[in-house]
Amino acid sequence: MNSLETFGLVVVILLILFVAMVLAKSIALIPQAEAAVIERLGRYTRTVSGQLTLLLPFIDRIRARVDIRERVVSFPPQPVITEDNLTLSIDTVVYF
Repeated sequence: MNSLETFGLVVVILLILFVAMVLAKSIALIPQAEAAVIERLGRYTRTVSGQLTLLLPFIDRIRARVDIRERVVSFPPQPVITEDNLTLSIDTVVYF
C-alpha cells in the first residue's frame, strides 16, 4: 500500500463517518408522552409529539422537550363555613 492508497482509505472512512453522523442527526424519536419544539435556523417551525421526526441536519434542532402527561396536584383539606354555619372540609384535586 502506498501513501496515496492510504490517504484514499482515510478519506473514505471519514466520509462514511460524516454520512453516519448526518443520518443520526436527521432522525429524532419523540416519545408518546412528550412534545418537542422544532426550530429552523433559530426560528420556531413546528411542534411535534409522539412520532418519528425527520430533521434537516445542522439546520433544524429540537429546542425543548415538554412532558405532556396528565398531572395530578392535590391540596390539603380546607375548612369552609357554609351559609347555615356548618363547617365542611373540602379536598381539592386538580388535573392538568
